[in-house]
Parts: sequence; C-alpha cells; structure tokens
Amino acid sequence: QVQLVESGGGLVQAGGSLRLSCAASGSIYSINSMGWYRQAPGKQRELVARITSGGTTSYADSVKGRFTISRDNAKNTWYLQMNSLKPEDTGVYYCNALAFTTRVNVNNYWGQGTQVTVSS
Repeated sequence: QVQLVESGGGLVQAGGSLRLSCAASGSIYSINSMGWYRQAPGKQRELVARITSGGTTSYADSVKGRFTISRDNAKNTWYLQMNSLKPEDTGVYYCNALAFTTRVNVNNYWGQGTQVTVSS
C-alpha cells in the first residue's frame, strides 16, 4: 500500500506564509497526480491545488496568485507554498495522491491532515 505523511501546518497571522509538505512511501509503481485539499468545520472538503507528474498545475480560484504547488518526482514529495494567507484559508489540509501500486491498480491515497489557522 501507499502511505502519505504531511507536515508544515500551524498558526500564522493574516498576510503571513506557510509551506506544507507531503511525502509518499510504500508500494508505489507510479504517481500520476498529487494534490492538496482542505476542510473547514461544517463545510465540505474542497480541492485547493493539484499537479501532475509532468508538472501541469491547477488551482482553486480562491487561491490563485497566492498559493503554489510543486513536486519532486524523484522523492515522491510535493509541497504547497501558501502566501498572503487570509482567515478564510483556515482549515485542515490533506494531501492526496492518485497512485498506481501496479501497472493496472490505481487508488486515491490521503495524508493524515494538518491544521492551518490564520488569525485576523
């Protein structure tokens, strides 16, 4: 199986920055897509950003121009650089990977979540 371990969350003042990291390990054949989701209390989990192994990126409209996703394919690691943070960015952030364990078996895998709190 595949395990994802994430880190980098914390408490930051509005306008500040944080960088989240996610590292995948286990029986990985390949990773097609890597991403970050977030969930605030009482709200649905939403996609924040994603990146393919080829480097193609996409972002939620609410974070465009402020967040940057990147990856290191050799390390099976990806990052979310968050700048100009706003209180509405507060939530639990989960990393995600669309990963193959064999040439034909693919699944979504999730990290344990890390809390990001932005104070007013």
